[in-house]
Amino acid sequence: PVTFYIAELSTDNCLVKQDEGADAQAFVNWEVTSQNSLLTEYYRSIYIAVNRANAVIENVEGKGYNVEDEERLLGEALFLRAYNHFNAIRAFGLAPLQKSLIDKLDETTAVLPENMEQVYTFLIDDLTRAVSYLKVNRVTGRADKVAAQALLAKVYLFAASAKENGVPKYDAITESVDNLYAKSAEYAGAVINGQSEYNHDLDLQNIYDVEAANGPEHIFILSLDRSGTQEGDYSKLSKYFIPYIAGGSVYLKNIDGSFSETHDGWSVFQTTNNLFSSYDAADKRRNELFVSEVFDESGTSIGTVSDGTVAYSFTRKYFDPAFEGDKTSTRPFLIRYSDIQLIYAEATANIEGLVQYNKIRNRAGVSELPDLGGLSSDNFRQLVVEERQRELAYEADRLWDLRRNNIVQQEVIEAAGLSPEAVAFYPIPQREIDLNPNIN
Repeated sequence: PVTFYIAELSTDNCLVKQDEGADAQAFVNWEVTSQNSLLTEYYRSIYIAVNRANAVIENVEGKGYNVEDEERLLGEALFLRAYNHFNAIRAFGLAPLQKSLIDKLDETTAVLPENMEQVYTFLIDDLTRAVSYLKVNRVTGRADKVAAQALLAKVYLFAASAKENGVPKYDAITESVDNLYAKSAEYAGAVINGQSEYNHDLDLQNIYDVEAANGPEHIFILSLDRSGTQEGDYSKLSKYFIPYIAGGSVYLKNIDGSFSETHDGWSVFQTTNNLFSSYDAADKRRNELFVSEVFDESGTSIGTVSDGTVAYSFTRKYFDPAFEGDKTSTRPFLIRYSDIQLIYAEATANIEGLVQYNKIRNRAGVSELPDLGGLSSDNFRQLVVEERQRELAYEADRLWDLRRNNIVQQEVIEAAGLSPEAVAFYPIPQREIDLNPNIN
């Protein structure tokens, strides 16, 4: 859940419960310092993952594996090295690029990259190699060719919009904004038009069905589930999003009129009025994926948001009716097909992009945009970013969209008065600065 502290709490989607620790409150209030323990944990987990990827790269390449296995393992490791570095860059800006395995103490002092040009060259090189090595191979918890293409589309889009919108340090990227958008569109287009394994799921419920982690939308998703014996193998994610209600089980009403049991939760991540009211009254993502009323086993209502029994309308994206105590199969959605459709729409800002944008709107049961008449590219891109907030709510993407479009202070009142750098990047944890004299 640390990802959600980092990328949702600091946005207009989410508040935190009042008695949550000071480090969590700091994200909501935009008072995050280099001493923040959640930030330190996030940073540390990124570089542990990077080091494991480097261990695979250095122990597989040229070590006698058959070609097919070598390419798959290398492609997956390059993808994971890029995925984790990209998280570091979006969170911290010019964070260290760890290009080789650390297996001695004197190798722990990576130098900071010179500029964003160096950073994005490294990310793009890793992912381009991953695309060339990998095949389409859909396995829950693993990355394949489509995942690498999807991540490349995300990387290019971040660079394009961050450079276009004047985010600090992004002026160092030499590629033109138009070319960056074109490359994002090319890789998103390869996901949409170049394969048949993943696709747009017409059934909104199916995307978030805890038993359907291999559904058509899920390009990259974790494989943890409730059969795991220790935390990290199973998930407690639902506990963070569901409010504390009755100190036990409650029942949620499904769209077919049946009821499903859930544990109640810890009320950690609380829906803002801003997010809830951004949905049209007819929007299925509001009416089917948020819960404002809970029931008992017989289907009798035991409370609502309006009577105060339910503290806030909570998301059903993380909900496991077959939970076992605290153990669930609720997984973070790391890369979804819908995300890539909206990336394609934003990157192209043309009629083909409009088609993908309208597919998302249509599935949600809200009006389509008939054409692009009277809209500039910027106007349409703004509509897409607004749609991303509704579509990808609580999927740990909102902060990155606010940052790359340089609209944090426009959308989040608590960030008012901060410097452009403080809005664009979290501070690198003090513990890492103390350990590495090359970070300054």
